[in-house]
Amino acid sequence: MELHFKSIGKGFPGVQALSDVSFSARSGSVHALCGENGAGKSTLLKILSGVYFPDSGGMFLDETRLQFKKPHDAIESGVAVIYQELHLVPEVSVAENIFLGHLPADKGVVNKRLLNQKAKAILERIGVDIDPRLKVGSLSLAQRQMVEIGKALSRNAKVIAFDEPTSSLSSREVEKLFEIIAELKRQDHVVFYVSHRMDEILRICDACTVLRDGQHVETFADLNGITAGTIVQRMVGRDINDIWAYRPRAIGDPMLRVQELRGKGIHGSQSIDVKSGEIVGIFGLVGAGRTELLKAIYRAEKGARGQIEIGGVPQSYRNPKQAIKAGLMLCPEDRKREGIIPARSVMENTNLSARRDHSLGGILINEGWERQNAKQQVDRLAIKTPSLRQQIVFLSGGNQQKVILGRWLSENIKVLMLDEPTRGIDVGAKREIYEILYTLAESGVAVLFVSSELPEVLGVADRILVMRQGAIVAEFAKSDATEESVLAMALPVSEGAAA
Repeated sequence: MELHFKSIGKGFPGVQALSDVSFSARSGSVHALCGENGAGKSTLLKILSGVYFPDSGGMFLDETRLQFKKPHDAIESGVAVIYQELHLVPEVSVAENIFLGHLPADKGVVNKRLLNQKAKAILERIGVDIDPRLKVGSLSLAQRQMVEIGKALSRNAKVIAFDEPTSSLSSREVEKLFEIIAELKRQDHVVFYVSHRMDEILRICDACTVLRDGQHVETFADLNGITAGTIVQRMVGRDINDIWAYRPRAIGDPMLRVQELRGKGIHGSQSIDVKSGEIVGIFGLVGAGRTELLKAIYRAEKGARGQIEIGGVPQSYRNPKQAIKAGLMLCPEDRKREGIIPARSVMENTNLSARRDHSLGGILINEGWERQNAKQQVDRLAIKTPSLRQQIVFLSGGNQQKVILGRWLSENIKVLMLDEPTRGIDVGAKREIYEILYTLAESGVAVLFVSSELPEVLGVADRILVMRQGAIVAEFAKSDATEESVLAMALPVSEGAAA
């Protein structure tokens, strides 16, 4: 069995997302879909799942043409796409979620016993031990992902696509997911895998298709002997030998000083210093308290307390609005929910914060300043957008992140905190984000960032803090840090980590 994309084209106002894309994926294999943000991967997945209808071309499963006008059509035809944002109902059981829309019933009454039996059989088929009677809301993210896979199998899905499935999983959960994907491959499904993590692609994928600027660049039918560098070069159209491009700089006096910080998800009290011109990285496993630490400093969580100084001046701010006025900014982990206003334009999202200082008479929006500042930030950060009026939701993840950075660059920034600044962002955009951080640090800004990608922390940070179970447990200078030493401190003591 083979799935064929033939001359697929799809456009939106001001953007041609896909142009004449043609390639095939065979059953019994895992086929990677690679490309920078904005390359067309998400659009292609949405066509596959029936969210979008192509302007030209078509899809064929062997000789059968697939025409989906809505997602339900794709599901009924045996096609399932498992997105980062899972489509489950948290208040009902695992079994009910798996068979949502086709519950086993007699005269309108659901047969709970048969429902749980069938759900258990599907979960056992992929080697998952979850009680089908549990509410989905009580499960971990990784377990919910397994339920989503079970949901696809309950519809006899022949084609299953995964969109950035490991972005929020621990290493142990990733291993379990890979086992399930291997089992789906053995069961002769067509499996698509979308990820920016080259190590994952080379480990579990058999073939790879590369898109760039909405066009098909190359399909590697066999990844044996293909290197990450080769795939990245096809993705960006140039060689990127040193993605981090780290450069040392002058480091001054403490710009951010946090003492006896307490708050939700933080164990005991924590203290941190970040100097002017310094980039400090925080590493820890999922649940270590990294996000909670940044939110407590930003006063985005109720009950956070502790002494904070910025530029040697004690601060008494109690909420993010006051923190921003003090010169401290946060780029949140979940940029779609907490960082952007999806229905608003690039210009509005850029000017959202600083417009208070440029309004006319303190009440009217200054259109001239708004256009000028937004254009300045778009040019400065090389944001790819057809216009300043484009809704930000239609930009790629990397460009959305740069708009958020542009928002803070419109302010009098002294301290920049970033939570997973490159999650879901391609290699080329990552390099651009790192360059922005180095430039900010060189101007005297103190940078504090969280990342679950250990190579990123080692590559970018001047100094590394390690968190475990809500507390900072170790500190490393860049010259002293190795993957082994940092990871050893991040692991829970029960797993044999050093105390």
